[in-house]
Amino acid sequence: MSENKMTPEFEFCVPTKRIKVPDDMVLWENSMGYQEYMGFILAINEAVKGKSLKYEIDEPSDVINKLVAVLDKLIEIIVETPAINQPQRFGNQAFRIWLEKVKQQSFNLIKSVLPEHLHRSLAEILAYFMESFGNSVRIDYGTGHEISFIMFLCCLFKMGALNDDDKIYVANKVFHKYLDLVRNLQQTYRMEPAGSHGVWSLDDYQFVPFIWGSSQLIGHPVFEPCSFLEPLVVESFSDEYMFLGCMKYINAVKTGPFAEHSNQLWSISGVASWAKINSGLVKMYKAEVLGKFPVVQHILFGSMLPLTPFVKEPSNRIGAGFMGMTKPPEQSDVHISKMN
Repeated sequence: MSENKMTPEFEFCVPTKRIKVPDDMVLWENSMGYQEYMGFILAINEAVKGKSLKYEIDEPSDVINKLVAVLDKLIEIIVETPAINQPQRFGNQAFRIWLEKVKQQSFNLIKSVLPEHLHRSLAEILAYFMESFGNSVRIDYGTGHEISFIMFLCCLFKMGALNDDDKIYVANKVFHKYLDLVRNLQQTYRMEPAGSHGVWSLDDYQFVPFIWGSSQLIGHPVFEPCSFLEPLVVESFSDEYMFLGCMKYINAVKTGPFAEHSNQLWSISGVASWAKINSGLVKMYKAEVLGKFPVVQHILFGSMLPLTPFVKEPSNRIGAGFMGMTKPPEQSDVHISKMN
């Protein structure tokens, strides 16, 4: 394949924040960027259905392996940048030192991932990458930072650095390694949850691993939804299923009765099937994360994920498009406030 056919037709730019006031939310919800982002979430959701973290059909691509290596490098930098002694419990200032080190190395790290003809995209994708780990002023982390990393991955597909064969590994290897990294950051630097809903949210920090993780469990012959409340199941299989990995982390960092500190998850355990949980979580994500101004005001828009009005993508457009998958995987009567 020639380089021209491999290179998407984008005029790369530095992405910027464009949702300034709550009334701008309608622009976001009807934008190309929203359709592409949500389509990407659902495309990966479909790709990992019924597939554990250990599922391998072939060797991961070179780009997948390089992305995992980059995230491993960022974990190494945490080890090299220990928390400092300070009076306050939360928000260790060593996080700012870590983030500055990452900023200094990020250009070369991400450049090493990309084929040479895509190096011109660096200014755009680095902006998403650097917004993926937390805020240096508030020393907090939340679903908005998670969105930035997923947008970074989405852009790699749209520009042609990743392709359909990489979808499973993007979730099971790259995103899974990202979770290891940000959990390490949260614990090492005692990061505050950004915009947490407390016990009425799924988790203080993440949301998407619950979506993709529930998809991995669809059709499982043994694990019913109530299984994730069993400590032995969580401990034994947390390295095979993303959802159970989330449960292990919650159990490690929170104390007290589970139904009190994680009420929403406790409610979910009573749903009849993983498929209904999965479709319900997609609806909840749209309403409680992508539909909230405090989160969306921080989203960056560029050439690949623009705020321009949604127009159906031409079939002959170069680059991976995800706008064909914007409907939840299965319609269900699962409600946002209570999933049983």
